[in-house]
Amino acid sequence: MDREERIRRRAHEIWEREGRPEGREREHWDQAVQEIEAEDSEAERGPVMPDPTVGAGSEPDTGGTKPPR
Repeated sequence: MDREERIRRRAHEIWEREGRPEGREREHWDQAVQEIEAEDSEAERGPVMPDPTVGAGSEPDTGGTKPPR
């Protein structure tokens, strides 16, 4: 599906979700463009891998309680 068709479908979904208001076509189109661009940008970057150094050396989460020492 080409980009313009994706935007058109997303704008229509937004319009329906908001109760089909009159006179907000441009607003829905602009919102759809932003959402599609964000999705495309995210897809280009690929999945975000967790940083293996985050949390390294810290104690495991015990749900708010600390084990007896």
